Amino acid sequence: MNRLLIYEYINRLKYEDIVKFCNYKGISISDSEIDIVYKYIKNDYKRFFNNPEEVLNEIKYKVSDNTYLEIINLYNKYKNKIS
Repeated sequence: MNRLLIYEYINRLKYEDIVKFCNYKGISISDSEIDIVYKYIKNDYKRFFNNPEEVLNEIKYKVSDNTYLEIINLYNKYKNKIS
């Protein structure tokens, strides 16, 4: 998938979009974890494309184990589409 399209989508992404996505997927996540995830998406997406393991490792210690597992599952599901 074209990174330019992904970057443009991220630039338009709103906090509420994360909430809606989690609700749609049935992901239980606290407001503080949504803040963390949202900030990483908005501020570190380019770094994520260059070194996803580094960013995921940072997030690991900032969210609950269940939320981290959901993030990893989503990453594994979509990583081939963003490569």
